[in-house]
Amino acid sequence: MTIDPLQLSKDLISCASVTPKDEGALDVVQNALEGLGFTCRRHIFEESGTEPVDNLYAQFGEHSPNFCFAGHTDVVPPGDVNEWKVNPFKPEVIDGILYGRGAVDMKCAIACFIAAVSEYLRHKTPHGSISLLITGDEEAIAINGTRKLLKQLEKDSVKLDACIVGEPTNPSKLGEMIKIGRRGSVTFELKIWGKQGHVAYPHLADNPVSRINRILNELDSHDLDEGTEFFQPTNLEIVTIDVNNPTDNLIPQTAQAMFNIRFNDIHTSATLIRWIEGICNSLCETGDTKYELNHRVSGEAFLTQPGELSEIVSKAVKDVTGKEPELSTTGGTSDARFIKDYCPVVEFGMINETAHKIDECISTEDINDLTDVYKTILELYFK
Repeated sequence: MTIDPLQLSKDLISCASVTPKDEGALDVVQNALEGLGFTCRRHIFEESGTEPVDNLYAQFGEHSPNFCFAGHTDVVPPGDVNEWKVNPFKPEVIDGILYGRGAVDMKCAIACFIAAVSEYLRHKTPHGSISLLITGDEEAIAINGTRKLLKQLEKDSVKLDACIVGEPTNPSKLGEMIKIGRRGSVTFELKIWGKQGHVAYPHLADNPVSRINRILNELDSHDLDEGTEFFQPTNLEIVTIDVNNPTDNLIPQTAQAMFNIRFNDIHTSATLIRWIEGICNSLCETGDTKYELNHRVSGEAFLTQPGELSEIVSKAVKDVTGKEPELSTTGGTSDARFIKDYCPVVEFGMINETAHKIDECISTEDINDLTDVYKTILELYFK
């Protein structure tokens, strides 16, 4: 049985699986995989304050090494559907381009891997196992998806030996870039309390706006590092400053701000939190000022050292596309940040140029080429 990657892509895109809804997307994956002889297990995870999320683990074979493909069927909302060339959940091919929400991020990659497996299994049997770890909780808070599914696999004594994540990794052409790591991410919410008063009598008040400005200026003007061999410099970005002052003659009681740090492997979230706390303490030690600092860590920086896995993926990419891919750690976070604690992991998928945009799309040629890349990876891994 051979699976058509374009048709499977269309079937997946037709499921309006905006996080955390599944809308039948995992059924499409499961039906395709069971037709190839995979054993599929579904796991629904939930916890207080979150929506339940359906997840899938499928495996062909019972022995090691276990080569895993990881991805997600959930997508971001389509925005104004009237601005799309096509209905975002009724995919169409126009002039060799497939349009639809999730085409890039990352339903086509899932379809390509399944199609690649179908072609591989026509002629070969792996001396080990092939598996897929597919979640419906990557585009949002990522609590009830991959991280919990990995823990479940550990309880079930399932071991992954290598993993490729099908996130879109290429800037403009298929074959340009493989991700071998990701920066960490930590978001801070800072609230400053001062002393309210009349602007004409500032000596009787304590302006929290001035205080929070000094703190943010100190943070923004500091160069944390110059980057490393595989990582760009750490960057801090201020995303909001809020006072909500209704008038122009009042020194407000409070001011608040939010900022995010994307950091490389020179740092950890713990060292950055201590640095922020030290600056806040030093600039809030006088007057009536007090502060509250909250943080949320999305993931730590990690690097899969160049080696066997990245060499296999690089060779497969070059064999199919003719390009020598760059080994990179750029971009946002992905579920690779959870998988790296269990096995070596790299990422390779579609061109990310239209990810999350109106008219998200990918060429049918790239769909065929990515299928060939994934099939070549399997051939090289189980050689």
